[in-house]
Amino acid sequence: MAAVAAAGAGAAGAAGAVAAPPRGIRTWLRSAFRFATDRNDFRRNLLLNLGLFAAGVWVARNLTDIDLMAPQPVP
Repeated sequence: MAAVAAAGAGAAGAAGAVAAPPRGIRTWLRSAFRFATDRNDFRRNLLLNLGLFAAGVWVARNLTDIDLMAPQPVP
């Protein structure tokens, strides 16, 4: 507990010091894994639903013009 207080006092003592964002691929992968596996995460569910919706819209717009009953060209 004292180490946390000392670290906080050291950071607060620096003029204009801003906490650095998490760095490194390991930290990014850990946060991405936690985001993907959190069962109660509203943001994850929202992003997943929006992504599936966008994929469905893309399929509907780009693949509906294929006419499977049209005669195929003879080579």
